[in-house]
Amino acid sequence: MDIRAKVYSVNISEEKGTIKKPVDKIMLGSKGIKNDAHSGSWHRQVSLLAKERVDDFAKEASRTIKSGEFAENITTSGIDLTKVKLMDRLKIANTLLEVTQIGKTCHGSNCAIFREVGRCVMPKEGIFTRVIKGGAIKKDDKIIHYPRTIKVKVITLSDRASAGDYEDLSGPKVIDILKKYFQDRPWNISFEKVLIADNPTLLKKEVMKIKKDNVDILFTTGGTGIGSRDITPDVISPLLTMELPGIMDLVRLKYGANNPGALLSRSIAGTINKTLVFALPGSVKAVKEYTEEIVKILEHSIFMLYDISQH
Repeated sequence: MDIRAKVYSVNISEEKGTIKKPVDKIMLGSKGIKNDAHSGSWHRQVSLLAKERVDDFAKEASRTIKSGEFAENITTSGIDLTKVKLMDRLKIANTLLEVTQIGKTCHGSNCAIFREVGRCVMPKEGIFTRVIKGGAIKKDDKIIHYPRTIKVKVITLSDRASAGDYEDLSGPKVIDILKKYFQDRPWNISFEKVLIADNPTLLKKEVMKIKKDNVDILFTTGGTGIGSRDITPDVISPLLTMELPGIMDLVRLKYGANNPGALLSRSIAGTINKTLVFALPGSVKAVKEYTEEIVKILEHSIFMLYDISQH
């Protein structure tokens, strides 16, 4: 925690697309800031911008820029907002904010700063949040940053790999693809890898840990065929809160055209409460094909699960 992090100014405006004016304090409720144009039932209720970045821009623009001129609700001081990631939380006084968007589309000619200077810092530097806990915020209130890590658990089911007959390659392949996907995205991410035999009791035990461990995304590899030891869908299906058949049907049809054997896969996708679940085949080739399709909908799926609308 950076003890220097604090509120430099709080600002509101009654109309969108206009600069905000500093006030003594702002009151946060379930829809955002009282009397502010951006309050409402959406994901960008409260915006933040670092004073240090505003000062840098002021030097570039050769003019003084006041707090709120970039339409930020909270001008911060002493906190590096570039290190804040999606779904991190910020505690300010007794309030709690959750980061829902980083940067935005510039209003262009409708933005007062853009008309005067020709560009704006909010599209890259602005942080947007929604209110988790309301209350009052004023100048000099301390800011505490709580990073939110997206936790991924990968379970490989294989009698032979778990017995040490050969190395598990499918689980690491999932992790490798996901690391590449997330490396340029504003998320913190961690991985847990588990290797077990094709045993329904062991699988259910590992799946049931995801709630206690706050796992966001669960992948399993192996056990989705029609053999006597292929038990993964039979164990996981009854545990699902919702099933998401579309992504798995797409992959089966896409690759089944050239490889009819792919159509025999019983791979499934769904959710268990707030956890995304993907049960994949066990071959490295199939894992690659499935995971590369899944990452296309991963970020949007996380937002939907947490009721963060990007529209």
